[in-house]
Amino acid sequence: MEPEGAISGASPSGTNEGNKNEVTKRKRSLKREASNAPKNVKPKKKKKNTGRRPPRPNYTVQEGDGMLLIISNTSSFDNVFSPKRRVNKKKLAVRKAKVIKRKKTNVCPKRVPKKTPPIKNVEREVAPYSSEESSGSWGQSLPVEVLVNIFQMLVSENGAVPFLCRMARVCNLWNAAASTPALWRTVSLGYCWIEPGKTQLPKTELKIRNTISWLAQNRFSQVRDFSLCHWKKQVDHVLEVVSQSCPHLRSLKLSYCTGATTKAFSSLGEHCHSLKSINVQYSEFDMAGLVSLLESHGSQIRQMLFTYGPKNDRLLSAISRGCCPELELLEINTKLDSGYCQLPLSIQALQRGCPKIQTFRMLNVTPLYKTVRSGPECLLGFPLLEELCIATASFSVMKDQDLKNILYGSTKLRVLDLRGCYGISTAGLAALPCEKLECLYWGLYKVSLSSCKKDLHLLTQKWSCTLQEMDLTNQLFSEDDMEISMGQLAQGPGADSLHSLNLTGTKITIPALRLIISQATALNYLNLSSCRNVPRGLKRVYRGQEDIHQLLEKLE
Repeated sequence: MEPEGAISGASPSGTNEGNKNEVTKRKRSLKREASNAPKNVKPKKKKKNTGRRPPRPNYTVQEGDGMLLIISNTSSFDNVFSPKRRVNKKKLAVRKAKVIKRKKTNVCPKRVPKKTPPIKNVEREVAPYSSEESSGSWGQSLPVEVLVNIFQMLVSENGAVPFLCRMARVCNLWNAAASTPALWRTVSLGYCWIEPGKTQLPKTELKIRNTISWLAQNRFSQVRDFSLCHWKKQVDHVLEVVSQSCPHLRSLKLSYCTGATTKAFSSLGEHCHSLKSINVQYSEFDMAGLVSLLESHGSQIRQMLFTYGPKNDRLLSAISRGCCPELELLEINTKLDSGYCQLPLSIQALQRGCPKIQTFRMLNVTPLYKTVRSGPECLLGFPLLEELCIATASFSVMKDQDLKNILYGSTKLRVLDLRGCYGISTAGLAALPCEKLECLYWGLYKVSLSSCKKDLHLLTQKWSCTLQEMDLTNQLFSEDDMEISMGQLAQGPGADSLHSLNLTGTKITIPALRLIISQATALNYLNLSSCRNVPRGLKRVYRGQEDIHQLLEKLE
């Protein structure tokens, strides 16, 4: 028999050729069908699997460091992880159209808003809490006198405005306590800050004017000290209203204000007959108005403080002419960033015009002295002077003779501030007529300009009984001179009264330092910064007696 796969008269190679011919014929037929098919027909997309996703479990299992952590997935933000619901746009458009039709068919007549009456400037009345409604009604059971005493302590720390204005809105009892005139003795008004380059609306400015007028008429009747800070507008209106409503005004301060004119100063002179102190530092005002006020009512002024500038020569000359014969405090300053500023000053004219000055301060100003006549018989001096301050952050060209002319006859001097004065010597200080000096500030801030000095013991020997504070910053005295002077202070009768000592940058030695600390039992401030002979780690500021005693233990 023949095998099953064998055919009579045919070979295996013939069968393979026949299969190839059939495959090629089928490929050709497929190409013809594709070429005859329409070109615009797009191929059908495969349908996506519409099977729903399995629900996310309410927990997650994490493995780490030999433990399994099961973390809950349910939270208030669970909707963030859920897929967004697909919305049919056609159905959404039909819904919107139906809603619009309903609104058109159900149209309601427009409501006319009622006109509210204008709000009057009346205090808000708040009904007091009853003891039945609230258990925390302790404020209603307090006497008015107790509330006034509590408010007085807070006003002394925080000021009357806006504290008392807020307390008056609590209830009727607190309103009555906050309206006590004794609480409104000292008032300081600061202007509301606005963005740079922007101005307030007219309605806002009108509200400010009305508020100031109401406060002046209802609260300022007993004001003694009034301050206005950072006001760039309506300064004239505020000064006029305050002067008319405050007959007992004693002190006026304008800080960083602009726009005070002659009209405001004339109103002050007309109504405020008790005005004794005027402070216009860092403010821009009409100089002619202030000078006219001093010329007409300068006899009642006791304190005058202003910032020196090119336009303020008239003010200083008016004071030197004797417009303020009862003046007790004169302070002239300038801005710290103004650089080197010279102040033309005639000491003889000022001594003649203001003989009762007790405090004379020239801060960050270099006085340029003018001499009218020479000779000691022309110097009147300041016989009542107790404080002289000529401190500057840069340097001063004052010399011993200039200081002697200022302090001629000043036997009551207690405070002498010469910080920045590089031309003063120990011999010049020792020759001063004051014998009971309590505070001596003689620090120098530019080490390159300081020179070696000697005879410090002349000063400590003269004032060892009364000296309480001493500043010798960057004074280049020798080590022997420092030991002798510190020994005089420590062994003098006034060692117990010394409580402040600044030795920054000096050549103080360890034995002298140990001696002064052990004897000055009241010392509570000691500055040893940049001291050359002090070990590292101890060159710092010491505050408090306990801190200073610990330093003494380390030095021993």
